[in-house]
Amino acid sequence: MSPPLYIALRFIRHRQRSILISLVGITLGVAFFICTQAQTQGFEQFYIRTVLGASGAVLVQDRFQTRYSGMLEHGTNGVVSVSGQKPRKYYDGVSDPDSVMRTIREFSSVIACSPVLEDNASIKSDFRDEVCRVLGIDLTAQLLATDLRAQMTDGDLSVFRNAPTGVLLGSILANKMGAKVGDLVSLMAAGGETRSFRVCGIVQTGDNLIDERRAYIHLREAQSLLGKPAAVSYIIVKMRDPGRAPQLAARLEELLQHRARSWQERARGNLQIFRAIRVSAAITVSAIILLAGFGIFNVLTLMIIDKVREIAILRSMGYQRGDISAIFLWQGMLVAAAGSVLGCGLGAFLTYTVSRVPMHIRGFFAADHFLVYWSGAHYFSAVVIAFTAVLVASYFPSRRAARLVPVSILRGAGQ
Repeated sequence: MSPPLYIALRFIRHRQRSILISLVGITLGVAFFICTQAQTQGFEQFYIRTVLGASGAVLVQDRFQTRYSGMLEHGTNGVVSVSGQKPRKYYDGVSDPDSVMRTIREFSSVIACSPVLEDNASIKSDFRDEVCRVLGIDLTAQLLATDLRAQMTDGDLSVFRNAPTGVLLGSILANKMGAKVGDLVSLMAAGGETRSFRVCGIVQTGDNLIDERRAYIHLREAQSLLGKPAAVSYIIVKMRDPGRAPQLAARLEELLQHRARSWQERARGNLQIFRAIRVSAAITVSAIILLAGFGIFNVLTLMIIDKVREIAILRSMGYQRGDISAIFLWQGMLVAAAGSVLGCGLGAFLTYTVSRVPMHIRGFFAADHFLVYWSGAHYFSAVVIAFTAVLVASYFPSRRAARLVPVSILRGAGQ
């Protein structure tokens, strides 16, 4: 053990109560930082999983045709380019889905893709009428590209597979319609054609905006009902690494001449809200650590005043300014280290406890308990903030101690 560290431990024992208060502040600050970040990012990750599970990493949608974007300048033969506008003319849907999906499957980052035909329709049961979004799906492809199997809360997919006129209803839509598995409902397309379907299952994605509107039927049946015998509205693409969805979307647009939207683009607004909440929580909780650092500043400053003669004696014995400074920096670092270790342990305990708290959430999305996300980055960030705050708080008192003149102090002229 180095002499500065040994002396630092002796000084800490001299002011145990004050050091303990600062230690508690660091511990609570680190723990609350970890717990709040786990909660806020838990809801964010749940939302991301819902988006990916319901509509994939990339949606390949409307075909577009590049248009000539320049225009002649009045009175000249020159061409003026209009910036900030995409020179494209869009056509609804994907007219040749088989060819498009063959191209998509050539990318090694793609796991699966699935065609979907989507349109508005009216749904009617014995209880009420509602407007819904009918999704015509290829069940085999849909199960590979989305989390439809895991989203089933009632019913049997094998029954739906073997029932040409079967339908899967979103959980909120089924509740509003008073429809259960085995009931008959009627779907009426915008053109007026009406057909009866038997409810084969209930689906809950976790996104209430989806679960209150969606009704899944077989793709061929949807094409017939909606009067679109060959086209689909979009193709869902599932990727091995969803984080690279923007790069794949850009490449698909270039190759296919179809609009391709990554999940980051589709969910940008909601993701920004989640991140703003997470940053706000981090700033608020970090204030606890900063206050604890301010407490350490006060403790060390008072300790210097109290130990000024001891410091002078150490200087007269040959200790350099750097050694004196190290004594007080060591005290701060020891408090930061102990507080970080205890805080990480307490933070893990609080996170686990919060994750077990039941809470019936029904709003933007559905959950039955607090959602948390376990990440080593939360612990690392908390420790970095703690050490930074304590290092800054310890630096100025240690610098003051190093500047004390031993001769003046020993003669009684210091202070």
